[in-house]
Amino acid sequence: MDVVLALIAALLFALGTVLQQRAGLEAPSRGADSGLLLRMARRPVWLAGIAADGLGFVAQAAALGIGRLAVVQPLLVASVVFALPLGAKLSGQKIRRVDVGAAALVVAALTAFLLIAEPSGGSDDAPLNEWLIAGGACALVCVPLVLLARSGSAPRRAASLGIATGILFALSAALTKVVVDQLGDGVFEIFLSWHLYALVAVGYASMTLNQMALNTGALAPAVATSLSFDPITSVVLGVTLLDESLRTTAIEGVGLAIALAVALAGMAILARSQAQAEPASGSAPATA
Repeated sequence: MDVVLALIAALLFALGTVLQQRAGLEAPSRGADSGLLLRMARRPVWLAGIAADGLGFVAQAAALGIGRLAVVQPLLVASVVFALPLGAKLSGQKIRRVDVGAAALVVAALTAFLLIAEPSGGSDDAPLNEWLIAGGACALVCVPLVLLARSGSAPRRAASLGIATGILFALSAALTKVVVDQLGDGVFEIFLSWHLYALVAVGYASMTLNQMALNTGALAPAVATSLSFDPITSVVLGVTLLDESLRTTAIEGVGLAIALAVALAGMAILARSQAQAEPASGSAPATA
């Protein structure tokens, strides 16, 4: 059931991503300030995308409640397969065969990673100091990426912001799993814990970075990077924070490294293809 729920979440997240990108391209709202989402909220198409994301989050939370972080999050990479055809239909994106092939490569590689790793075990929470270390490590990576995204081509900016988004998505998912587990102790219990408030803060930051990535107009690198680094970071957080274990024999370790390398290669192909197909960044999409 966790697999089914994760795939449903992937489809809904893909729909939300495409709708949010269309809203950003039809009337660009640039900037990296905290008010970006408030400005975007004035647009019906963007709100429809957020509604799809909300339903996707419910499905994801349900999947995390009955499954493991290192299992659910890698399955969400299926969004890249759903997002490309949806982007072609709803946002006028130019999706070529190489895009489809690269997307399939990313999905296949991360699926192989999941099958080889066979995550197991896990705990409901981690000590506060470990959460602080994990959060600090994520910030240490994300802040330079956001600064790097201030200049450069649209695909480069989309990729930088997409990586930061994927990392924060993974951190949000880890917090979501803890909050969902706390519901077993009563609905009001979650309001007495810091996890819910951290989830709101990290979730808002990740949504802002995601919208900034989509506003560049380069859908493929934005989606590919966020959906690649989300499961990779989730596996790391699952192992280090929530005590989920992976198979670690020498041969399997090589297999895991190859799977990750192939996933990143597929992501790079997507980014390069998008850069060649859309040299004029920020152009408005065709209306449906």
